[in-house]
Amino acid sequence: MRVGTVREIKNHEYRVGLTPESVREISAHGHEVLVETGAGAGIGAFDADYADAGATIVSTAADVFGLCDLVVKVKEPQPAERAMLRRGQVLFTYLHLAPDPEQTADLVRSGVTAIAYETVTGKGGALPLLKPMSQVAGRMAIQAGATALQKATGGRGVLLGGVPGVLPGKVLVIGGGVVGFNSAKMAVGMGADVTILDRDAEVLERLDNHFEGRAKTRFSNRATLEQMIGEAELVIGAVLVPGAAAPQLVTRAMLSLMKPGSVLVDVAIDQGGCFETSRPTTHDDPTYVVDGIVHYCVANMPGAVSRTSTYALNNVTLPHALAIADKGWKQALKDDPCLADGLNVHDGKVTYEAVARELGYVYAPVGEALD
Repeated sequence: MRVGTVREIKNHEYRVGLTPESVREISAHGHEVLVETGAGAGIGAFDADYADAGATIVSTAADVFGLCDLVVKVKEPQPAERAMLRRGQVLFTYLHLAPDPEQTADLVRSGVTAIAYETVTGKGGALPLLKPMSQVAGRMAIQAGATALQKATGGRGVLLGGVPGVLPGKVLVIGGGVVGFNSAKMAVGMGADVTILDRDAEVLERLDNHFEGRAKTRFSNRATLEQMIGEAELVIGAVLVPGAAAPQLVTRAMLSLMKPGSVLVDVAIDQGGCFETSRPTTHDDPTYVVDGIVHYCVANMPGAVSRTSTYALNNVTLPHALAIADKGWKQALKDDPCLADGLNVHDGKVTYEAVARELGYVYAPVGEALD
């Protein structure tokens, strides 16, 4: 099979779908690999590194999209890239379709077979291809929030860790999953006063046992949420519904309960965001203010730490990419039901139920695509 990767063109996206080490593995399996020139520059991997690993360097993304059977990316294809997709081709990347009707329509129209990293499952319903980026984003959320809290960047002027004689800043983490855990871990490490909200008693027990009192846990309901956002200087939105739009838990009316200059960081913005006032921002212009509250809603946070993120991502995506290349997408999905959960669009149909429901498409079960 001919496999390819391109230079990401989303704003300040420096990750790349394949590292030179991944290219070497795919080449060793007997596949031809095409890499757009400059694709790996953002992680310090240059054309010569890819060529040494066995890749053919091509001059444009059009060469990759036009010649490759399997395209491995990081971020959802941008409009110019979607125009190059074609029926019979496999796209393997993050998609986040539920809040993105334009992208979904383009993928349906193209006839491409699109497998989304974020809905590939693992044991117990885990999301192993989303997990490393959730770990990165969760940790970065505290860094970003701490910066946004500085007065010079429009925040309240609070140091999360405090100093002797001055109380630390209060951090509220909404959601105790991978993002929430990693956010709490970083905030505790900085010396902040941390509270985690979740609706799953087992999750709360696990977090309570892990942090041993260094972070507090509370069951999430509307009354608790309203109380806690009124106390917090930094609120991390870390709620995920796999493949579906994130629930908007913090309404605009609730912002009036918060202290002026406090910060909201919406890590769920890729799935539409969990604050009513959230809208996607970029690393160029990461924050905006609504009703005196600073919002940080960068949709590709891990792209800022591109080398760490790319290698973490390739660790979990490469085995699946190899399976698709070695067996063909259909047999690979038949052999691995967890990978089959990643199929979101195929041959002009939406094959992921939550996306079909959110965007009004007729749901086509994955099994039909595999017959």
